[in-house]
Amino acid sequence: MSNEESAALLEQELAKFRDESYADLVRRMEAGSLHIDVTGATGRNYQVQIDFFWDDRPGGNLRVAGAVDDSGWRALVPLCRDFIKAPDGSFVGE
Repeated sequence: MSNEESAALLEQELAKFRDESYADLVRRMEAGSLHIDVTGATGRNYQVQIDFFWDDRPGGNLRVAGAVDDSGWRALVPLCRDFIKAPDGSFVGE
């Protein structure tokens, strides 16, 4: 698995959710995890999982976490990225 390619694909998938409102992300959290199959520029297939959950307490900051692997050994230790959105729509720690 190419770390550069997989990281870029994961960032691309996470970027789709950065512009969503806090309320929309809460609705996504209630719906559960997303599983996305993507193909990199090299033709390699990857699985991306996006999870939405409270970072500290219900109604507080919401964390959007993503993980990517290629179904190989990396599935045991996927590459992960995340961001945290506050109820006011700002990003925490950025």
